[in-house]
Amino acid sequence: MSELRYDGRVAVVTGAGHGLGRQHALELAARGAKVVVNDLGGDRAGGGASAGPAQDVVEEITKNGGEAVANPDNVATPEGAAAIIQTALDSFGKVDIVINNAGILRDKSFKNMAPQDFDQVIAVHLRGSFLVANAAWTHLREQGYGRIVNTSSPAGLFGNFGQANYSTAKMGLVGFTKTLAQEGKKYNIKANAIAPVAWTRMTEDLLPADFAEKLSVEQVTPLVAYLVHDSVEESGEVYTVGGGRVARILVAEGPGYGQQETLSVEDIRDNWAAINAAEPQIVPANVGEQMGPLIQQLSS
Repeated sequence: MSELRYDGRVAVVTGAGHGLGRQHALELAARGAKVVVNDLGGDRAGGGASAGPAQDVVEEITKNGGEAVANPDNVATPEGAAAIIQTALDSFGKVDIVINNAGILRDKSFKNMAPQDFDQVIAVHLRGSFLVANAAWTHLREQGYGRIVNTSSPAGLFGNFGQANYSTAKMGLVGFTKTLAQEGKKYNIKANAIAPVAWTRMTEDLLPADFAEKLSVEQVTPLVAYLVHDSVEESGEVYTVGGGRVARILVAEGPGYGQQETLSVEDIRDNWAAINAAEPQIVPANVGEQMGPLIQQLSS
């Protein structure tokens, strides 16, 4: 089978100085993409800044015969996000691929979580993804082509103790991704999200040390690389990936219970089992499809 290539494509990868983002950048560059390696160079809580991590990745790419430039701007500010995309335009003349990977952690139990801990995590993960995608959006629309991958998390989809801020941001990215997919459809812009499980400096305190090799970042990047390839047809989807396993995650709805008469509290109580039934499921592609059963009920 033929090798998947990215020759002629320009990719922006945020948070690419370490971990997952670094591996994404290396893989795309090795397959012919020109890459903007963005990283603020701070610690995992968002403190500090250094141009070193991004530049180190660029040097590794160029040493291996690829093309890349470093960018140290902050995804969490409009000016920083605009500068990231401008780096792609100035260096390579366009942008085709955006991989939103930048993130920080400020884990605390909910009773101990200060507003700034919540706000800063939202600012980098969710607002940062919005700002970078927003800065690229006009260019993607005008050229009639784009691939966007947002980095969600199992914590966002299913919750995790001590991560109210992180899980909120990561679930927000699911809705963000699905909306981008709908608005980008007519412009050949595909948007998908991943929920990775990998051993990185972000997760080293959360995952068993003996899983480090089995949950390597190299096990995540192939999915990301595929999702930003020209040939991908899927859009608006979420995939979990890690340790050699990949699976689609569904936002589904059960059959539910409905009646034309006004519901009472007692109706809810008496039909609670039907309301909670998981089968048969429907997997709406948009709000219109989700509203279908209700519209049908109201029209009957």
